[in-house]
Amino acid sequence: MAQSTTLDKTTCYHCGDDCVAGCYSSAEKDFCCSGCKGVYEVLSRNSLCSYYNYNDHPGTSRQTINKRFDYLSEPTIVSELIDYTDSEKTIVTFYIPQIHCSSCLWLLEKLNQINPAIHYCRVDFLKKQLNIRFDHQQLSLQGLVELLDRIGYEPLISLQDIIKKQNAEPKDNLVLKIAVAGFCFGNVMLLSFPEYFGMGATEQSFRHFFGWLNILFSLPVVFYSGNGYFISAWQNLRNRVLHIDFPLALGIAVLFIRTVAEIITRSGAGFADTLCGLVFFLLVGKLVQQKTYHHLSFERDYRSFFPVAVTIIDGQSERIVPLSALNTGHRMVIRHQEIIPADAILLKGEALIDFSFVTGEAIPVNKTLGEIIYAGGRQMGQAIELEVVKPVSQSYLTQLWNNEAFTGKQDNRLQTFSERVSKYFIVILLVIAFAALLYWLPADPKRGLAAFTAVLIIACPCALALSTPFTMAAALSIFDRNGFYLKNTAVVEQMADIDTIVLDKTGTITDGDKNNLTLNAVLTREQEQLVYSTCMNSGHPLSRLICSYLGSQDRLELTHYIETPGGGISAGIGQYHMRIGSGKFVIGSREDPAHTTQVHLMVDEKYLGYFSFLQHYREGLEQIAGLKTEYRLHLLSGDGDYEKNALLSYFQDATQMHFNRSPQQKLDFVRALQLKGNKVMMMGDGLNDSGALKQSDLGIAVTDNVNNFSPACDAILDGSSFAKLPAFLRFSKDTVRIIHCSFMISLVYNLLGLSYAVTGKLSPLMAAVLMPVSTVTIILFTSLATRLAAKRRKLL
Repeated sequence: MAQSTTLDKTTCYHCGDDCVAGCYSSAEKDFCCSGCKGVYEVLSRNSLCSYYNYNDHPGTSRQTINKRFDYLSEPTIVSELIDYTDSEKTIVTFYIPQIHCSSCLWLLEKLNQINPAIHYCRVDFLKKQLNIRFDHQQLSLQGLVELLDRIGYEPLISLQDIIKKQNAEPKDNLVLKIAVAGFCFGNVMLLSFPEYFGMGATEQSFRHFFGWLNILFSLPVVFYSGNGYFISAWQNLRNRVLHIDFPLALGIAVLFIRTVAEIITRSGAGFADTLCGLVFFLLVGKLVQQKTYHHLSFERDYRSFFPVAVTIIDGQSERIVPLSALNTGHRMVIRHQEIIPADAILLKGEALIDFSFVTGEAIPVNKTLGEIIYAGGRQMGQAIELEVVKPVSQSYLTQLWNNEAFTGKQDNRLQTFSERVSKYFIVILLVIAFAALLYWLPADPKRGLAAFTAVLIIACPCALALSTPFTMAAALSIFDRNGFYLKNTAVVEQMADIDTIVLDKTGTITDGDKNNLTLNAVLTREQEQLVYSTCMNSGHPLSRLICSYLGSQDRLELTHYIETPGGGISAGIGQYHMRIGSGKFVIGSREDPAHTTQVHLMVDEKYLGYFSFLQHYREGLEQIAGLKTEYRLHLLSGDGDYEKNALLSYFQDATQMHFNRSPQQKLDFVRALQLKGNKVMMMGDGLNDSGALKQSDLGIAVTDNVNNFSPACDAILDGSSFAKLPAFLRFSKDTVRIIHCSFMISLVYNLLGLSYAVTGKLSPLMAAVLMPVSTVTIILFTSLATRLAAKRRKLL
């Protein structure tokens, strides 16, 4: 029989999480854990409680506070982490995911009040980075990190931070180029106004002087701000690829050459204003397209998941070694919640390994002495000792990263609309230009040349080049507001082309924070108090779920308490003896693994029953299952098939569900779908999904905290926005249709301009008006249409 009780909750003064009333308190304030209480007491002692005035509950939960930073005493690791050091000071920069509000900035920039050895702190809020200058003679790097951890701002230090082999984007000083182009554009427009409105005979000398000034202002625009288009066009031509940068570079070159020729020969005013405006708007479009999430990483691999260093046994003592120095034969110590970084044999201790992030299996696995434990598992029990049998570079987990899916960059795997159209656009543009030249050449060679250059100027695909970046930038901002973060704008078009969706199970369609806990027993009020009082002393997630389930109870005093990691709790309360835990621990037999995770209850050797634990599916799975009329849906899981019947209501066809799949099998499954001509979107959350995410045409990592580890992907989806996936998919198709419409608008302007250009009588005023009008029209249309589409999909 299942029963439940409503829980009376208070809010943690520090982090805002729900907590059991009276669990931890200090100065008449309630806290959800001893960690949050400790942070408050540190701030109170240092007169920094103004931290709580700027925002409500600005802290982060401190339920896991037993961290080890001994590896930061290793000189080789310290030297890789710090930015600068001398005899008096050291400068270091940390990435701190917990930075989220003004209270964080206020506190972190006042660390010197907590420890005077800290001289200077500066926070980069967008990048979530903290730059610190401190006296290393008074405060070690390890001590600094421990201080940050005590106040709730533990830095994220991973192996990738040490190796520093991220594929950094080359810096092209785009903002500076825009500034130069904008400055020159404004000045050229001012100098061109007299030409537009006419000059008297006495002012002709100023006309030539202004013309030469226009040439001078055009030089930096062409050879500095616009040089990227010439470089790109040349590289694409060498590779025999027609890209949109080619007609853009051709248009810039023709505008500049004709401007110089007309001013030198005094045959006209040239097109310097159009030239500078064209480059300026193109660069602004490029800047808009290069939206960056500084605090997110889309290129993470197993190195972000592994520890920086590991503890090994050397003789009779322990010492810390960098992970790169871990070799076969080393005997390492892995403690509670630590990651096993290399394939190893269990030599000592009881191993309860959580492989959920590597294989997808949701239930921790018991390992016996002498058994090989593969890299990537997390020890959930007491400390264990293992002997390394393979170095990190040759472990089972790292073999996945030797797959060809990871050896090359696969960005923009689907050709964008502008890339598909540009090659036809270029051919048609050149045909019209040469046709105009040949038509006028016999009768008037000068007019023929003017018509040829006018066609290249007026048909320069400025509007086409701007429609994609401005539309995609508007779409990215919509996705961003809804908890969906795309790696770049090309991902929107990749999403619109998808026809097959592959979903991982554990952590992707299941919600680890919302699990069903059912009591399969009938407890008296006194028995509820006994169970509650016992579990309140445990930090295990299941113990906390049981306390939440039973609600607020009067706590009874314990006479003794022993918690066996991976087993359960043995406790005494008055004359009662309590045993709560696994079936093996409580009644000497294992629970049936084909059903649920179970927590058994026993009082004075009398078996009462058990709590059963079922994974909770994310809200919105029903809507995603409804996509089967538009997409092919598949479930791909490393977990067992014990939830197969429950999932049939969503997938309806058992052949669409695939269980017990290894990371390599997941990758192979996605590749097999692609070989059939399908465009595959893979959604996963762990290392076991990384290969499939990388192989797919669109990889989406699902996470309940975007600052936590997520595997390499094209996009990161906040778990709270999971239900919006159908809307995101339809909105991506709307976005592509908007680009198509904007292309048609740009064609209308081009046809209008070409009707004048082919006559060979294009005036600078006509070019100066047509280019900005078409540009502004495209920007307004794409921005407004994108917002209307978002409102239609209920994303605004």
